[in-house]
Amino acid sequence: MPTRFDKPRIEPLRAGSAGRVYTRAVVPFLASLALAFALQFLLRPNLTDYDAGLVMSVGINIMLAVSLTIVNGFTGQFSIGHAGFLGVGGYVAGSITYYGSVAAFGNGSTHGSVLSGTTLDVDAATLTWFGTGDWLFVTAVITGGLVAAGVGYVVGLPSLRLRGDYLAIVTLGFGEIVRVVIQRTGNVLKPQMISWDQVHPGLPHPAGVEKILAYQLSRVNESTGATETYWKAVSDAHWWQVMPRVGGSLGFSATPDYTSLFWVGLFACVTLVVAYRLKRSTFGRAFLSIREDEIASEAMGVDTTRYKVRAFMIAAFFAGLAGGLYAHFKSMNPNEIGFSRSFDIVIMVVLGGLGSVSGATIAAVIVTLLPEWLRSLDQYRMVIWALALILMMIFRPQGLLGVREVWDPALWRSVRGLFSRSKGVPRA
Repeated sequence: MPTRFDKPRIEPLRAGSAGRVYTRAVVPFLASLALAFALQFLLRPNLTDYDAGLVMSVGINIMLAVSLTIVNGFTGQFSIGHAGFLGVGGYVAGSITYYGSVAAFGNGSTHGSVLSGTTLDVDAATLTWFGTGDWLFVTAVITGGLVAAGVGYVVGLPSLRLRGDYLAIVTLGFGEIVRVVIQRTGNVLKPQMISWDQVHPGLPHPAGVEKILAYQLSRVNESTGATETYWKAVSDAHWWQVMPRVGGSLGFSATPDYTSLFWVGLFACVTLVVAYRLKRSTFGRAFLSIREDEIASEAMGVDTTRYKVRAFMIAAFFAGLAGGLYAHFKSMNPNEIGFSRSFDIVIMVVLGGLGSVSGATIAAVIVTLLPEWLRSLDQYRMVIWALALILMMIFRPQGLLGVREVWDPALWRSVRGLFSRSKGVPRA
């Protein structure tokens, strides 16, 4: 008879169980890839440019809303500067693709494939499935997400020791700092073909080279103290000289148009899969425990500050990805990443239900499309939109789905119970 001192016997994995685990891990991402192809090749040919733009806006807003749900919903914090990470990711990704395209191709145009938003005016038979420009675009978007995650760590480590209104003020200040810093950047550099003597005075001409692609930069003359302009070859320009030149208050409209329904659908689906699995993982349980009772979580050994910083970094990463997609879809402008944009993202999270991935997704669709559908009402459009939000908060303060998901059976039982009570039928 076994006793409590006996070591537990570890059962070997059954044949095929490892394969099933691997399949369950991979299938959602393969389904995301299939959906992205369907959006690009089945849905896009039947849409106008305006409708396709709305669909891409919906996908980007889903990424923003779901990423903020990780902080505001899962961990119960209150961040209202999420658009700052959108701006960081967008400007980093946009500057990489623009200046990288100039260095690699000689211009900042789109050098994409059939998966891109727009392609060069070439014969369709010469287009590839995945071109050099697409590699540059994907690398730039992921780099923008990583930089945003790094900024999230720097901001989150000291600020997430705060709680409630104090944290909200800090995150709001961060968003405004990002906006002001971007406004202070220089104009976008435009490459030009300049004579060799102007770019390299005193150096002999290479054989057959009369002009060279160059940027016009400025510097301070050490002898006179005056600011002077000079030409520097694109191949000789350092990244720290060109990448901060993203347009300032005029905006960054020079980014190539790589964003398409394929990329938006793929990145949005990956965001949803990661957020849902995170919620059900060990990390997600720690996040939810912090939301329910931070003091009790600390008493049970949960390092609340570390988990909150991790949540902040994950949310910032996906917001940076959304920013990279946005930068290659619309013109980046400091006004687009201010407090009003952050507040729109908070509305999506609260409207969907704090802690619900599917709720944030549904709310992102509503918040994106409803104002567009109300455009025919002209000056009354925003009044009706604000009234709808007020009524929603009065009659459904917990949001559309609360903390549940749309596939949760308990949600549908509560809905059936609500209809039963409204008809006077007693619940079983």
